[in-house]
Amino acid sequence: MNPAAAPPQGAQPAQALQAADAAHHLHPFSDPQQLREHPPRMIVHGEGVRIRDAQGHEILDAMSGLWCVNLGYGRVDLVEAARAQMHELPYYNTFFQTTTRPAAQLAAELAGIAPAGMRQVFFTESGSTANDTMVRMVRRYWDLMGQPRRKILISRRNAYHGSTLGAASLGGMPDMHAQGDLPLPGFEHIEQPYRLQLGRPGESEADFGLRAASWLEQRILELGAERVAAFVMEPVQGAGGVIVPPAGYAREIQRICRRHGVLLVSDEVICGFGRLGHWFGCQHEHIGIEPDLLTFAKGVTSGYLPLGGVLVGPRVAEVLGTRGGEFAHGFTYSGHPVCCAVALANLHALRDEQVLERVRTGLAPYLQRRFAKLGQHELAGDVDGLGMTAALVLWRDKRRREPFPPEAAAGLRCRDACFDAGVVMRAVGSRMIIAPPLVSTEADIDQMIERIGTALDATLLGLRRDGWMA
Repeated sequence: MNPAAAPPQGAQPAQALQAADAAHHLHPFSDPQQLREHPPRMIVHGEGVRIRDAQGHEILDAMSGLWCVNLGYGRVDLVEAARAQMHELPYYNTFFQTTTRPAAQLAAELAGIAPAGMRQVFFTESGSTANDTMVRMVRRYWDLMGQPRRKILISRRNAYHGSTLGAASLGGMPDMHAQGDLPLPGFEHIEQPYRLQLGRPGESEADFGLRAASWLEQRILELGAERVAAFVMEPVQGAGGVIVPPAGYAREIQRICRRHGVLLVSDEVICGFGRLGHWFGCQHEHIGIEPDLLTFAKGVTSGYLPLGGVLVGPRVAEVLGTRGGEFAHGFTYSGHPVCCAVALANLHALRDEQVLERVRTGLAPYLQRRFAKLGQHELAGDVDGLGMTAALVLWRDKRRREPFPPEAAAGLRCRDACFDAGVVMRAVGSRMIIAPPLVSTEADIDQMIERIGTALDATLLGLRRDGWMA
């Protein structure tokens, strides 16, 4: 053993690692000072829908890691797929007219489940690089079409599309834009279809959906359709707080895009591979669109290894494939054989075990019914969700619909209380969200709801103790 790597005398291994992590590891979306003051929770094991920390606490993972562990933890078939491929060929690239068996097989498998005649795929390592790749494809398409002024991509405020410069510019997160002089030129945003925040008194869901979709047409006309390349949307806005669009909204968005010749992109990094009970979220009847391009990651491997990509529809594929010559873009790990092998095993499991059918016909409706009960809690209301996603809002006064001020940190309090109660729940401001693994049982869902209820009780007590509620 390297003496420099030995744990400090007298320290428990987990404590030593937590101290080392706080000293040396810069975490994503974290304040380093806070981590130094409060070392991170160390997760050491996962099985099914549960994880365990270094102190031995069992925690229900109601967020599927980061929306990705669709098949749950401890899948021997996925581990074996990685092991076998590591022995056969641990790495080779897909540049210079070469490929590997898993990359070729996965491309064919994805073409077989993709919507709207999508027959080609470009592999990346993540959702961020998938969306960056999509931006380059979109702009290359319009150059080849002889319309080089079509450079602008429109997305929605509060949408998350990744953390790289292009993907963060595409997304509509103000805190991200405030760091790094974002967005870059060529990215515009419209309001999100969040009825609770933007609906008018007495306005029906259908009317709000049409009005929200009209914001896209207004922006296209303001910018000039000849300058707009694409509109990019998540079927359900995930990191933005599980914002489910009104029924009819997405179809109206598609009509607007087609009316003005604008490409339509579905960001399926969260919603793909069964999260909404279909291979892709755009296929859900509540959404019902046929995008020109589709980006994916996360659930394609159930998070076991990093992999992402772009599925390309016929309109774009025909132009890129016949007029474009070399597409000067790619990554060292595009089509990584081990990642592709795990993705193949993951897709086969989703199909062979009929996971999507079970989610669509049984588990997702059960989750939505059980989660809706949380809206009866004094602290919670405005429950919403679709498929295996759900959200509720924490209210300072639910009857008067008075929100908590940011300094109350109601969402963060509730998130911490959830960990204490043995369940992972994410906070987006005062909006609490879950996205459980697709292999959860009804008993797992019942236990999640029970533990979330316990956390809401603890949060309510803390807020009252500190004077934020009567």
